[in-house]
Amino acid sequence: MTDIDVEEVTIAELGARMAAGELTAHALLETYLARIGSIDAAGPELRSVIEVNPDALAIADALDAERTDGRVRGPLHGIPVLVKDNIETGDAMQTTAGSLALVGAPAGRDATVIERLREAGAVLLGKTNLSEWANFRSTRSSSGWSARGGQTHNAYALDRNPSGSSSGSGVAVSANLCAAAIGTETDGSIVSPSNASGIVGIKPTVGLLSRAGIVPISHTQDTPGPMARTVADAAALLGAMLGPDPRDSATGGAKGIDPLAALDPARLRGVRIGVARNMAGFHDRVDALFEDALATLRDLGAEIVDPTDVPHATELEDPEFEVLLYEFKADLEAYLAGRSGDVPHTLAELIAFNTARAETELAIFGQELLEKAIEKGPLTERAYLEALVTCGRLARDEGLDAAVREHRLDAIVAPTGTAAWLTDHVNGDHSLGGNSSVAAVAGYPTATVPMGTISGLPVGISFIGPAWSDASLIGFAYVFERETGHRRAPRLLPSAGDA
Repeated sequence: MTDIDVEEVTIAELGARMAAGELTAHALLETYLARIGSIDAAGPELRSVIEVNPDALAIADALDAERTDGRVRGPLHGIPVLVKDNIETGDAMQTTAGSLALVGAPAGRDATVIERLREAGAVLLGKTNLSEWANFRSTRSSSGWSARGGQTHNAYALDRNPSGSSSGSGVAVSANLCAAAIGTETDGSIVSPSNASGIVGIKPTVGLLSRAGIVPISHTQDTPGPMARTVADAAALLGAMLGPDPRDSATGGAKGIDPLAALDPARLRGVRIGVARNMAGFHDRVDALFEDALATLRDLGAEIVDPTDVPHATELEDPEFEVLLYEFKADLEAYLAGRSGDVPHTLAELIAFNTARAETELAIFGQELLEKAIEKGPLTERAYLEALVTCGRLARDEGLDAAVREHRLDAIVAPTGTAAWLTDHVNGDHSLGGNSSVAAVAGYPTATVPMGTISGLPVGISFIGPAWSDASLIGFAYVFERETGHRRAPRLLPSAGDA
């Protein structure tokens, strides 16, 4: 069982090889650990994995023993999965959100989604780097940078940015350092790094997956979600994690969602797909790929309704920011108060921690967003309540819901974003555009899948839908992926276009 080829392998293929006795979870894990050592920690130094699980081989051995005894938990049995470092694991690994402030005080228990992954037989391979505090720290941050993990590099061109905040999850999946990974999103943090890394990302309806045990930004927008090389792999992860949770009151609204059952080659026939032209147009070469994607959707039997602009899509920035500042202060302080050990327990203590360690924590960018958030009052203040109502009205009632209702749509499509920009530690991120905010503010689902490349850099198309349409979007993305096959493994080039 040496020389195991894991390049672009799917979860189903790995499961079949283990079922046939051709592969063990132990041998598979050793292969991924070797790849992490050779191209992530050394060589190109992608820096996508912030920590390897010291218990991973023991977990793999136990799952191999279960398989030998005839017990197979499901499609994830023995499959190595990486987890973003803002998701708690009740083991020897850290949960730090990339901050030095939480190092040395491991979480006391698993997040609910981690409990469910363990029950499904997944092997927790390790934690992935991220944009520190899920990119809610500075107005000019460099995505993929954290004080704990350093700068994650894009696997397609090392001088390009991986986007964020689930930067390490996206890069690790793309570079075949794991079978799949878990990220989190508040606004763009799953779909944008998936776009930049040429992979599939699913941002679920808020409440489909529990947020219990995840370092928060916003209880109205936060959600974990799967990141994988194929839609089927992402669906397998999502299916293992979904369901109501008494630890998260937002869960329980979904009924009968079965991601794997949505993988139907005929899923696009007769569906009405709206084209959100007001969420495109930010790059001519992205637009050209988008037009090809629309032609493919027509060929696959979809009825393309063009245009179906989403009302108010460009009016969300100010009310969303107001909501996030209030909720970040309230939610993070509640979270920190529950963390044991010698860590900051308030936002003021966190700001002081960073200030006292400016040479490491503030070496690349500041903490203006923390300083803005601490000025906010409680969630009973009128400014917060009015901004929250405005967000719901513009994003849901008069936004996505209005567009879907008026045009009788099954989904809306738009380009996910631009090709990856150059990493810049002086000026910070400089993306030219994306579509994540409408679905993020609404709490609605998005599935992104590769739709082509620009100078060797991947870009994706997003399928966006109303609440609880997650399975439908997965089905649409699956058919598009199956027909086009745009996913290309990265070559770890120094710069875009190098050969």
